[in-house]
Order: sequence, then C-alpha cells, then structure tokens
Amino acid sequence: MTDDTPGGLLASHPETAYFWGSVAGDGDIQKDRITVRACDEASAERLRSIAGGGSIEQHRTEREYAHDTDLTRTGEEYEVTVRGGVAARGSAAFGLPTGSESGGYRFDALSEHDRQLLRGLLESCGTVCFKSSSGTVGVSFVHDDRRLLERIDGLLSDCAVDAPTGEIAETSSGGYWFGVDDEAAGRFGQWVYEGSEATGLFAPTRRRKLRRSIEQASEL
Repeated sequence: MTDDTPGGLLASHPETAYFWGSVAGDGDIQKDRITVRACDEASAERLRSIAGGGSIEQHRTEREYAHDTDLTRTGEEYEVTVRGGVAARGSAAFGLPTGSESGGYRFDALSEHDRQLLRGLLESCGTVCFKSSSGTVGVSFVHDDRRLLERIDGLLSDCAVDAPTGEIAETSSGGYWFGVDDEAAGRFGQWVYEGSEATGLFAPTRRRKLRRSIEQASEL
C-alpha cells in the first residue's frame, strides 16, 4: 500500500463510496486495520484494489438466516484485510464503529455517489430474493446495528428512484431488518446496478441473483 492510499480512500469517489458501504455493512474496524467480507473472489479483489493493497483469505462459512435461526446456509466467504492508519481516519471521517465504540454513520461526504454507496451496502448487508407467492422481487437490509439501518433508510428516501420502505423490525436472531416495498424493489435493483459493468464496482454473484429475480418477476 502506498503512503497516499489512505488519504485517497477518504476522498469522495465512486470507488471509495462502494468500499466504505461494504465496510459499513459487513466489516470490522480496529485502530490499525480494516477487515471487510465479500461474497465472491471478484469483489474481494476489487475491494483490495480500491484500498491499494491488503490480504485476502477464503473461508467456508455457515450462517443462520436472520429471519429463521433454525435454518442455516453454507458458502464461500472472502475476508479482505487492510492495515494502516486508514482504519482510524476512515472511522473518524465517516462515523464508523471502531472496536467496541459505536458509530454514527456519517455518509454525507459520499452523497454524490449514493448509487455506489447503496450498492456496497446492499451487497454487504442486503438480501435479495424472488417471491414466488407474489411474483415480485424482495429486497431487504439486515444488520445488528439499528442505527446503520436507519441511515440506509434515509439514503433510500433521498436516492434518484422511488424506493419506499417498511418499518425497521427485530429479527429472530436479535438484529434488525427492513424491506423495500415489493412494487419498488425491482426498479431500485435496476437503478443501483446501472453503470456497474463499466466500473467493476459490484459482486458478480449478488448482481446475477438480483437480475435473475427481476427477470423471473417480469416473466409472470
């Protein structure tokens, strides 16, 4: 990692918005390092590239479903670890929790790139599915920190597409969640990935699942 990379990660760019959205949604910040999880190798490599370096570790995971802890899912997970002063400075700049300290999630500096910020958040703490019972796309956000979900809800209220949401509720696993209205979820999904092919700022597995869900809904 070059000496100017930490400063670059604090500037407002599409890449940094995507990076910090991913960190906020499924990352861990300590004073001297950031660890952010990715669902596929391509997105892990992209996050490391944005950071200007770091290490990647692959793990086999088994996680409980947030809405039904009797069910688990297994899969591959990639952890990107970035070391250096960017951890402390990023936490201070964007109000992200560090160690045991809580955060305020101040994303105002990234507001010009809300699409990429929301994409990072969707891929890191969002869920996507096709609801066969109603023939609609389901998009929701799940996290242990209610304050982050409140901030995401505010970002959705201000974004360029109409994306109304439901109330934040508790999950059976002890966290929180809220969903985008079914009638708006497909429209939001199309908007949030618009232009991603040119930039590479996306997780292929997550984008593919969302696009397939939209296709299934449109076929009905």
